[in-house]
Order: sequence, then structure tokens, then C-alpha cells
Amino acid sequence: MAYNVKDVFFLDETIETTTGAGDGTAILDISSYVQPVVRKGQKATGLAIYTVHWDVMDAASNDAVAPATTGVFRAGIFSDLGLPASAIGSGTFTNNTLRATNDLAVSIIDWWGGGTAAGDPHPKVWLEPSPEVPYVVVRDTVGLYCSVSTATSISLLVGVRLECAQITLDMATLNQLLRTQTV
Repeated sequence: MAYNVKDVFFLDETIETTTGAGDGTAILDISSYVQPVVRKGQKATGLAIYTVHWDVMDAASNDAVAPATTGVFRAGIFSDLGLPASAIGSGTFTNNTLRATNDLAVSIIDWWGGGTAAGDPHPKVWLEPSPEVPYVVVRDTVGLYCSVSTATSISLLVGVRLECAQITLDMATLNQLLRTQTV
């Protein structure tokens, strides 16, 4: 399928930081879009993620995060890491999980609040797929993983919107994706 208005659709997920530190996970079931196991005469399908749109907002309102807000976190979208859904502070990631060198990484941001009225807190996206080279998921879930290293002064909602399409895969491509998307 091509990257066009007919084939592209959106999926979204959100996780709340609360005001504590720690790791948390929100899981998005995409099993209806992927089919890595096929019968004779069928084609394998995967979910191509072309763009990830990030949003960080004040959880208590529809407002942007105030410049005086403090805190630091890293969040990312990953193909199935095998971790269950968990609130911030109740999950645990191994060291080096939220890195660009992780083959399961689709998109990652860093967010920090400066705690001054002069500077706006903002996300810095430093890993993302593109319309030319999408990340193709062949596992049943993608997860929004968030690691809060310095507690945020207010509860924040970290949200993503995935711009994606279901695509047909040949066996060679499917086998390569299955090898690289193994935890």
C-alpha cells in the first residue's frame, strides 16, 4: 500500500506521569493489523508507522504545560518489548531500553521542564520514522514507554498519534522483520 490518504489511518495512546519518578507503560493492541503467520496463498501483513506525533500537556486541563513546570522524562514508542501495562512508578525497564540502538525503537523523545517562567518546557524528538522509510511492526503490540527520571511538578499527559497503514509483506521482508523484532 502506498502512503496516501486512502491507506493511512491513525492510532493513539496516552500515559500520565503523575508527580512521581519511575517507569510506566501503555500498551496498544495492533493484532488486527498484523498477520505474520500465513497459510498457503495468503500474504503476510505488517503495520507501517510513517510518522509519530507527540503531545505533552497538563493533565488537569486542556492547557499546554506551564513554563514553570519542572521534571525530566524520556518516552518512546516501541514494537512489543514484552512488558505489561503499568502506571508510572510501578513498571521497570532494564538499562539501555529507551535508546536508538534498540531495534524495537520506533520514535523517542526527551522532555524537560526548566522551572522558570522564561523558558517553555518542550519535547525534543530525536528518533522517528519517515514517510520514505516507515518502521514496519509485525508483532501484536506497540507500547508507549515512559521513564521519569526527575519527578514532574504537575501531572502530565504524554500522548502519541501514530500515522500508519497496513501493508503486505513478502516472505523475505517478513523474515527479516521477525528476526529484528525479537525481544
